[in-house]
Amino acid sequence: MARTFRRPRNTHPIADLNVTNLIDVAFTLLIIFMIATPLIQQEQTIPVNLPTESVKSQSKPPPDTEFQAVAIDRTGNFYVGTRRVTFAELSGALTAMAAKSNPPVIRIRADLTLQWQQVVRLMDEIKKHNLTKITFDTQSPQ
Repeated sequence: MARTFRRPRNTHPIADLNVTNLIDVAFTLLIIFMIATPLIQQEQTIPVNLPTESVKSQSKPPPDTEFQAVAIDRTGNFYVGTRRVTFAELSGALTAMAAKSNPPVIRIRADLTLQWQQVVRLMDEIKKHNLTKITFDTQSPQ
């Protein structure tokens, strides 16, 4: 009869999970975010003079793209195409544009001396109607 002289091994799995390393990683990430967050917010408050658009070749839009101009003049009057409208009429015109199967690209033409609040008000109204394709008309330097 053959006999084995080896000792039996305990091969049961260890059910304990060492979470010390996970806690260290979590605290490290917490400290990184605590340091980085004020720096990110500080960067957004730096006053910046935005550059003017340079002369460049324009890419051609697809042939089936429709453009609709919405202009704001120096006194804050709104125009859809060449027709002067009130803000309530502008909302109705945007509703009609949004109802189309292929909504147009909205070209915003805002006067240089206009307050930004007027442009933001127009952008809010455009967003309310789920019109997402927007361009700003600019003047290239001579």
